[in-house]
Amino acid sequence: MAVKDRVESALNVGLRVPSIMLLDVLYRWDVSSFFQKIQRSSLSNNPLFQYKYLALYLHYVGYILSLVLLTLPRQHLVKLYLYVLTALLLFAGHQVSRDYVRSELESGFEGPVYLEPLSINRFTTALIGQLVVCTLCSGVMQTKRIWLFSAHLLPLVARLCLVPLETIVFINKFSMIFTGLEVIYFLASNLLVPYNLAKTAYRELAQVVEVYGLLALGISLWNQLVLPVLFMCFWLLLFALQIYSYFSTRDQPTSRERLLFLFLTSIAECCSTPYSLLGLVFTVSFIALGVLTLCKFYLQGYRAFMNDNTMHRGMTEGITLLILAVQTGLIELQVIHRAFLLSIILFIVVASILQSMLEIADPIVLALGASRDKSLWKHFRAVSLCLFLLIFPAYMAYMICQFFHMDFWLLIIISSSILTSLQVLGTLLIYILFMVEEFRKAPVENMDEVIYCVNGTYRFLEFLVAVCVVCYGVSETVFGEWSVMGSTIILVHSYYNVWLRAQLGWQSFLLRRDAVNKIKSLPTASNTQLEQYNDICAICYQDMNSAVITPCSHFFHAGCLKKWLYVQETCPLCHSQLKSLSPTTNQDAPAANQTPAGPEEAPAGKKPDDANEEGTAEQGVVGGTASSSGVQSTPQNLTSHGKFPEIPTLSANIYPIFYFQRLAVPCQKFNS
Repeated sequence: MAVKDRVESALNVGLRVPSIMLLDVLYRWDVSSFFQKIQRSSLSNNPLFQYKYLALYLHYVGYILSLVLLTLPRQHLVKLYLYVLTALLLFAGHQVSRDYVRSELESGFEGPVYLEPLSINRFTTALIGQLVVCTLCSGVMQTKRIWLFSAHLLPLVARLCLVPLETIVFINKFSMIFTGLEVIYFLASNLLVPYNLAKTAYRELAQVVEVYGLLALGISLWNQLVLPVLFMCFWLLLFALQIYSYFSTRDQPTSRERLLFLFLTSIAECCSTPYSLLGLVFTVSFIALGVLTLCKFYLQGYRAFMNDNTMHRGMTEGITLLILAVQTGLIELQVIHRAFLLSIILFIVVASILQSMLEIADPIVLALGASRDKSLWKHFRAVSLCLFLLIFPAYMAYMICQFFHMDFWLLIIISSSILTSLQVLGTLLIYILFMVEEFRKAPVENMDEVIYCVNGTYRFLEFLVAVCVVCYGVSETVFGEWSVMGSTIILVHSYYNVWLRAQLGWQSFLLRRDAVNKIKSLPTASNTQLEQYNDICAICYQDMNSAVITPCSHFFHAGCLKKWLYVQETCPLCHSQLKSLSPTTNQDAPAANQTPAGPEEAPAGKKPDDANEEGTAEQGVVGGTASSSGVQSTPQNLTSHGKFPEIPTLSANIYPIFYFQRLAVPCQKFNS
């Protein structure tokens, strides 16, 4: 059953590819220039080529037929291709008959065919070919009435009956007319089939729209037609034909530089229409999906496919390519200019793929460093991938700087690769700190502040690049060519990647500053109080050599409580608010000679066991971090360990889109 489903899926895609190719050919075909060439040729006197508007109507009819073939249900599409195949087989049979009659006329032998070896060879070859055609037609049409497809056998039967050669020519023409009449009868008997199909399709579409809406209809058609795979297959076929046509006309070997130029120009040739551009977009999306899937499999094995992230399915890279192509008018350029612009766009797409790989690797590497997993193979895979993501973007930036003169525009292009390398460097630094803390007996002091500074430096550089991009875009809009799309992109970029990033970054800084001030305002427990308390920290479950006392008389490590306050401003045990810590509140804290409230002295309305359960449940948020507490970390709580909060801005791997609202500028310079 699975094999049958796969075959049907392959047929569903493969049988629709010719309709996309026909749409692409019709888009490339210029009717006006075609008729100008016809008028200058010997065909200008042909009545068929004297009516330009008739050809225009046929041009639009071709569009309609292509769309019908594209949206036709699979069962009817298979039947249509079988009918076309039968027609081609009948045409081949008549071609064999015509060639046989022509060869007999050239030989001039009218005797029995078995008396001359050459004549019997011609007859046997033609007879075998005709029988094969009849059998194939009968099998394709699934009928036992093989005589319906045997009209082209009449010249052979006539030759076997010693009919004169001049009469055989007439019989051959009669057989062709008879087959034509059969085809006309078949078409007339199925004349209402397209109307019935259109009527049924309209009724079903109206029901779906009425019940589910237009969005559900679009999703259903998208899934049934498998448009991404369809356009990818169309573009790959187009690209393969382009490569084949080049190498079939070349006898000499091609150098490496020539191969790179051939690759770019072939891609440029295969994205000169909207249909081929969509094919390239979906092809890039599937390539990005394959690379990201391989990256996840390399890091985690088969466990990587349990939790799939929608942002890591290659869609971002395809959308990036599409927006940049539309912004720069890619399909309207000449081939050489298009190849030049594609080299820059593909550089951005590759940088976006590397950024997505980093988004996959970053939490895995940090979780591995914070855990106590001693598998050398896991650590090698994580570190090797990080080293690749550190070196390769820098190498890409270096190579593109070799081809172009360094200016502010080029700096914006390579900024994504530079930021990727810097972020990988920060990730490796945090990983090394985690590993150092793991091998040391004593915890690293101020680990949280170090990690916060590392991430803060990267975030600041990213914010600085975003501000530069806004300034560059505004200057180009004001002093250059203004466009609605460019202005919209600048506004969206300014809001998501500048304003929200600055606002939430400042809030993160204020939150940490308030947490530090709250910790400083809390009284420190004396040795006598710690001896009387004689318990562990309820956050990290480690012994307390030093502690701070909350207004609700609970003891915690200062570092653990500070991390908790990054998350929320309540006591981890009793959930009392710790927002207002005035000096009066501090004086209410237990004195040095007063017995502190132990775990058994829970607040009113709470049992001691409940308080311990709350501490256990919430320990996973803060106490799970590998910091001065020395407790194992998990990937879910790395945010509390010096990490910036997740900023709900646009994803970093679609960031290059907003760098290039003026990407057509270098192409214009190149044209001049």
